[in-house]
Amino acid sequence: MSTSNIDNQIIKAPEFKVKNWINAEGKKTDEIKLSEYKGKFKVVYCFQHWCPGCHSKGLPDLKKMVTALEGNDQVVFLAIQTVFEGHHANTYDKIIETQKKYELKIPFGHDAGDDGKSRSNIMTNYKTGGTPWFILIDQNDNIVFADFHLNVEGAIEAIKSLDKSTRGVN
Repeated sequence: MSTSNIDNQIIKAPEFKVKNWINAEGKKTDEIKLSEYKGKFKVVYCFQHWCPGCHSKGLPDLKKMVTALEGNDQVVFLAIQTVFEGHHANTYDKIIETQKKYELKIPFGHDAGDDGKSRSNIMTNYKTGGTPWFILIDQNDNIVFADFHLNVEGAIEAIKSLDKSTRGVN
């Protein structure tokens, strides 16, 4: 009898290929690389500005996580507009607008593919299914979660417990 081990596979997170970023203050910044955050837990939120579910569920959930884990220097939050349609509406300027609207003091990226009008590199490399989409990457750069549906409270508690275990705190 053979069983599928697909759910238990360790999948390494590919390096980002996102050229356009703003920092936590909303200012244009240099390209951010996943490798800059080695040893930290990464929460990557993928969205499109014109996506209703991104505004009604995804961004409020992201805000809740950022607030709950504020001050935890072992967790990094990144929001990336992963454009796969509506390139005319899901523009670089919209990431600035979205960051301000939700008062998210985290870096935002704009990924509209290599040519600025094709499928997002993150979507292709991480095999995401659309937006909103959460990708959780552990301290060893393994993808531990990637899906539309995130149990935010469960994710917050799991990340808090990881932090305690790395510090030896009960």
